[in-house]
Amino acid sequence: MKVNNTKKAISLKKVSFEFFPPNDKKMEKMMWRSIEKLSPLDPSFVSVTYTHDEIVRQRTHQAVKKLTNSTSLCVAPHLTCVGATKEAINSIAKDYWNQGIRHIVALRGDQPINRKTNEQSTYSFASELVESLKKIADFDISVAAYPEIHPESKTRETDIDNLKRKIDAGASRAITQFFFGTDVFLYFRDRCAKKGIDVPIIPGILPITKFPQLKNFAKKCGATIPKWIEDRFIGLDSDAKTRELVAANIAIEQAKELEKEGVDEFHFYTLNRAELVYAICHSLNIREIK
Repeated sequence: MKVNNTKKAISLKKVSFEFFPPNDKKMEKMMWRSIEKLSPLDPSFVSVTYTHDEIVRQRTHQAVKKLTNSTSLCVAPHLTCVGATKEAINSIAKDYWNQGIRHIVALRGDQPINRKTNEQSTYSFASELVESLKKIADFDISVAAYPEIHPESKTRETDIDNLKRKIDAGASRAITQFFFGTDVFLYFRDRCAKKGIDVPIIPGILPITKFPQLKNFAKKCGATIPKWIEDRFIGLDSDAKTRELVAANIAIEQAKELEKEGVDEFHFYTLNRAELVYAICHSLNIREIK
């Protein structure tokens, strides 16, 4: 499928989009419809998620290859430390470089439950992965940041120190986990600046499609859901259209508040759905040329 993204968006702001590899034909069609809808907004890059599961990893590779061959988008595959040896991960990175891929999102990844690994043969931290990738080739590397502290970090200081190690190892930017409080992001950004982290810190925006799903995501990554957001979804379990309107309004409010604080770059966790993300971008005057 050839995606036409020759039209360009006129905006001083930058956007990027995350997709996940589809697991069936229906999801594949939905993902490509989303890419077709969002690509005219001229994203800085589009990322594709990755896990320790071998089947999902193969889907990621397939999606990355198809995106690279079928579009002119900058494709940034996720690459994680878990589930593979250093040699295997390095081989994937070399293959990506040979395919013309220059941007990688380097992550530690969630350790599989009850899976024992040989620490000598695997990367233990994202900073190690970043350092290795920069030795393999001059990749443009994005890493993860946690405004509300990674669930496994003991303190905010140790969490920011870990982020600095990733930046010092060669990462070009940090993309935050999703959050909802503007003050949370601003406080985090200020603390990073005091630590000498001077690369762009891009807020990750998650439009809410289903509130129970959001609660599950938040529990895993340590994000806080304000009560006012929970209150807005009361009684809407069977009303998808109203949920979408509420979700769009919340995300637009969040993006507008961040914009007032000087934020000019946003990363959207699309969940392979374009409508809400497109509406938010439109509200930020990120629009394709007609």
